[in-house]
Amino acid sequence: MTLSDWIHTVILALIQGLTEFLPISSSAHLILPSQLLGWEDQGLAFDVGVHVGTLCAVVIYFRSEVFSIAKASTLSLVGQRSREAQLGWLVVLATFPAILAGLLLGDFIDQYGRSILVIAATTLIFGVLLGWADATNRATKKMESIGIRDALVIGIAQAIALIPGTSRSGITITAALALGYERQSAARFSFLLSIPVILGAGTIKTLDLIEQGANAPWMMVGVGALIAALSAWACIHLFLSWLDRIGMRPFVIYRLLLGFGLLAVWGLSA
Repeated sequence: MTLSDWIHTVILALIQGLTEFLPISSSAHLILPSQLLGWEDQGLAFDVGVHVGTLCAVVIYFRSEVFSIAKASTLSLVGQRSREAQLGWLVVLATFPAILAGLLLGDFIDQYGRSILVIAATTLIFGVLLGWADATNRATKKMESIGIRDALVIGIAQAIALIPGTSRSGITITAALALGYERQSAARFSFLLSIPVILGAGTIKTLDLIEQGANAPWMMVGVGALIAALSAWACIHLFLSWLDRIGMRPFVIYRLLLGFGLLAVWGLSA
């Protein structure tokens, strides 16, 4: 591996870790280096590594909630009902729209949804929606009150995030805020909802990697996974710590600047 390969590894792993849980779209930021700078794809093994890293970060950060939900959901199978079990099954329910959308539209989105124009449009549109939802939010509902209808609405919103530039965390938080949930509850449910999605995406990529039998640069993959995990953990902690003070405005402004910048790049290259 060259010095350039290591620099790309560190930067892309940081991008994955820092943007996976912020409402600014990790997929868009990972596509842009190749679109704007001509960087080569780091490969399937690297994708697996950074997915494992971000998954470890969110599971470790919410370890007490994850353990309680997993335990309660298992006990519910033998008739022991609880609020934690209900929340666990609601997370599962909210994941299904993304699974269906991925199966039905995944190839189409991969082919037509990764252009700078698409990323610019989704960055702007869903940035404005995030700002509107945050500005009009009345913050009356907590995560404990979430039910089937709200879980499905948030899950359908998550399915839209398959389009690069949308932001999975951004659109799920937007949906939760629009439904009247307070910021902390909206963010926490979004983060819990990320666990099965990241796990599923990582599993699919791992199976693809095994099928290809690729001889991957495992040291690079390991470093990428570690950097993604540490940066994602720090990102979750800081985001939740600052959320009630700063709101969504800084992320909305960033999305608008990024979106218009990408439109300018697209216009100059057209």
